[in-house]
Amino acid sequence: MVPHLVTALTGPINELEQRILESTPVIERWFRLEWMEHTPPFYSAVDVRNAGFKLAPVDTNLYPGGWNHLTPEMLPLAVQAAMAAIEKICPEAKNLLLVPENRRDISYLSNLAQLQRLFYMAGLNVRLGSLSNDIKDPTTIELPGGDKVTLEPLIRSKRRLGLKNFDPCTILLNNDLRAGVPGILEDLHEQYLLPPLHAGWATRRKSQHFKAYEEVSKRFGKLLGMDPWLINPLYNQCGEVDFAQGTGLECLRSNVDALLTKVRRKYKEYGINEKPFVVVKADDSHPGFGLLSVRDVKDLDVLVAKTQKAMVAAGGATVAPDVIIQEGVLTHERINDAVAEPVVYMMDRYVVGGFYRVHAERGEEESLSAPGARFVPLAFEKSAIMPQPGQKPGASAPNRFYMYGVIGRLAMLAASYELEATDPDAETYD
Repeated sequence: MVPHLVTALTGPINELEQRILESTPVIERWFRLEWMEHTPPFYSAVDVRNAGFKLAPVDTNLYPGGWNHLTPEMLPLAVQAAMAAIEKICPEAKNLLLVPENRRDISYLSNLAQLQRLFYMAGLNVRLGSLSNDIKDPTTIELPGGDKVTLEPLIRSKRRLGLKNFDPCTILLNNDLRAGVPGILEDLHEQYLLPPLHAGWATRRKSQHFKAYEEVSKRFGKLLGMDPWLINPLYNQCGEVDFAQGTGLECLRSNVDALLTKVRRKYKEYGINEKPFVVVKADDSHPGFGLLSVRDVKDLDVLVAKTQKAMVAAGGATVAPDVIIQEGVLTHERINDAVAEPVVYMMDRYVVGGFYRVHAERGEEESLSAPGARFVPLAFEKSAIMPQPGQKPGASAPNRFYMYGVIGRLAMLAASYELEATDPDAETYD
């Protein structure tokens, strides 16, 4: 199911699709060579925005939930990819410990049930070890549709982490560690911990990811002979911004103004009549700091005041440790008149599925990752790896989905660069 595109079926996005389809053998070989040199994240999910004139990732999640939104038809690809990933890491593995977030909502627990099912079919015994102090004994939760999950208390020995009568070779985190790294996960020398601790939001920064993505997009653009801006959201960054004291706001203003100027030039170059905007957000995914959408630097003071008031009312800090300013990418896709954006799911180096995140109450420049969102599956079980050459651009769902998969894999490759660059145990990537 392809949502109706508000934009005309001509212009840069279809030219980009055509270029990608014509270059499929070149692209696949390029990815293959990249994965010989770099290790993909164990799993990832990428939010993609299609503006009609530009297609770009706006967020890359290295601890993706939402696996329950993938259809059963997508599972075989995911199982095969999980097998490939596990074989590279620990071929003799028989036990997998899955460490989730401390959440009890049905959607998230259904995600855990799906992950458990997936790795079971990949040949592993899978159990869930909770970081919550409230879990002192095995706790089973029944889910709609007959699924159930059992949360168990973690047991830590000097060098290993496990459960009662369960000693895993590999520990998979489905927890982004934004609250910090618990000591129980540190100094594990005899087990594989995936993703690594430095992939969590306790240390990760969006600016590091988009710096790596900028490099990847330039190399990919050169490969295809295209402007990398068509697939890359420009960005600037600031240091600490204190909304209460007003420190850092001048840096914020100057960087917002500079980025808007850059984007306006690109819009003029391509004859785009939309009004550009940028998004201001916490570089470390700070939970108390929302997104600021800015079309003109003159509007920034009003938005900052509103943000300060909202943060204080919510009892949060008025300091965002670091701020990133990112080019805003519209989403001109619709499902039944509701704004939609594709989310691409990957395991190891493979696209395994995805869905459209749809929100009827959000605008084309707003984040759709909010209460009220619903999910419509993408038919990736066939189309993400099976483009249809010869089809007119914009007319084929497999071709559009293949293009989404390419962008998702570019973001995943950037994440591998990012993790190499920030690995505390490796040489600095330059």
